[in-house]
Amino acid sequence: MPGSTPELPIVVLNALMPTAQRLVLNRRGSMVWEVEGPRGRHAVKVGYPIEATADWPAQPWTALAPAREGAVLYRLGLADFAYGEWEDGTWNFQPWREGPDLYQLWEPCRRPDSSITPHTSVALGCVEALAELHAKGWAHGDVQPAHFIIGPERTHLIDLALAQGGHVPEGYNFPFRGCLVHYEAPEVARSVLDTGEAEPTPEADVYALGASLLISATGWRAMEYPDDAPRSVQREAVANGRRRPVKAPGELGELIDAMLSHAPGDRPTICEVGKALS
Repeated sequence: MPGSTPELPIVVLNALMPTAQRLVLNRRGSMVWEVEGPRGRHAVKVGYPIEATADWPAQPWTALAPAREGAVLYRLGLADFAYGEWEDGTWNFQPWREGPDLYQLWEPCRRPDSSITPHTSVALGCVEALAELHAKGWAHGDVQPAHFIIGPERTHLIDLALAQGGHVPEGYNFPFRGCLVHYEAPEVARSVLDTGEAEPTPEADVYALGASLLISATGWRAMEYPDDAPRSVQREAVANGRRRPVKAPGELGELIDAMLSHAPGDRPTICEVGKALS
């Protein structure tokens, strides 16, 4: 927990018997470790509730997110994973995915003096990973550059805690209340503003992938709002379609523009995006 030295839950230690472990992240109700042991390398996610502050309300759902993701991984038929509860929340472990994320990989494209253009093969790998999820009847709900890991053999789409498409045990489920606003589709932003909740959809995932490709290639987000604007102001800009006049270089530009269409029905499907890149 914050304020103390983070430790892996005992049940995870017993299951994985680590020979090496590294704390990768500890923020916003989530801890992530890279763990090596007799069973190989794993990502271990441990959730705990976020306490209320003067600026933010309490967020109890973060304690449930690892188990909810574990339930999604079970429905998707992933091997070599487990999930459960610990004293402050829930946990899961799953295979470690090696490689840079999309934003890291395309960093050379964003340099002011760069003549490097984004490789469409990288974009296609991201599309294929998302298309695989959609083909199984699920929407991701939290598509962003950091969730595409560009591995040596294939691209992996990670962080499925917010995915929708099948049964999740009631005790681990919670409403979808949006994601990082940079990647929220207008209809998602509007629903969150109006009702506090939204529904992840494949069309919203396509928009989020377009926004992810754009910011990774150019460094610019799709929508225009102040960097320090409250989330409600950000969402109003997204819901109202205040697009920046920015375009990705090369053949990706027109495709990303289509993916960022304001109306869900005007966006290409993920399969159509894949065909365009192929």
